[in-house]
Amino acid sequence: MLGSIAGDIIGSRYEASKVEGIDFELFTEESRFTDDTVLSVATSDAILFERPFEDAYREYTHMYPSAGYGGDYIKWAFTEDSKPYGSYGNGSAMRVSPVGFAYDDEETVMEMAKASAECTHNHEQGILGAQATAMCVLWARTGKSKDEIRAMVSERFKYNLERTLDEIRPTYSFKGSCQETVPEAITAFLESSSIEDAIRKAVSLGGDADTLGCITGSIAHAYYGQLPGSILSEIRARLDEPLMGIVTEFCKRCGIPL
Repeated sequence: MLGSIAGDIIGSRYEASKVEGIDFELFTEESRFTDDTVLSVATSDAILFERPFEDAYREYTHMYPSAGYGGDYIKWAFTEDSKPYGSYGNGSAMRVSPVGFAYDDEETVMEMAKASAECTHNHEQGILGAQATAMCVLWARTGKSKDEIRAMVSERFKYNLERTLDEIRPTYSFKGSCQETVPEAITAFLESSSIEDAIRKAVSLGGDADTLGCITGSIAHAYYGQLPGSILSEIRARLDEPLMGIVTEFCKRCGIPL
């Protein structure tokens, strides 16, 4: 989860733009948390307090109404008793990482990832993107190798993970769908050597950089372990007390070093 927040904040200033290479400045005064972080924390809250995901999502969106949500999602969040709207957007994948950290068996992770997605993103691809991301987090933190993760994602979710980042980057632009974001984010993790390197490579693709960084960062955190202290300090400096409080409680509950 911390990796997803780091990726969101790092990617926030590069959204909808191209980054030249991976040697960019990680944090600046413009770096901030966005809807990716807000809804990831909401997912953690729903898990911690065993309440419906949709209740947590609405509550946190009302608390942070200007975090950068999509138009359809905003209508859903501010319309009482609104129904899922058939989305296959990458919002379901960006917020799901706590599921992969909280549960230890594949069946539960798949079930809870679906539940977290379908209250809004009930299109098959929206659910699939959330499940693929959560399963990568589970596999990464339970000792699966990168080759095993690549093979299992390709087999179960039918994502093409054969393209390299160098092959993806020249023609990649802003993509809002799960099917055009999640495979690329996973590829950035597969080519990485550390959490920071993974996030840098995801953000370097351009487009929806904060969401790419968020998804990749969550998997890299699960795989490589504790975030560097320099990145943790930047997260602490940018999250307010309510968000940081849930992050701290969730990490404590799941045994995640903070």
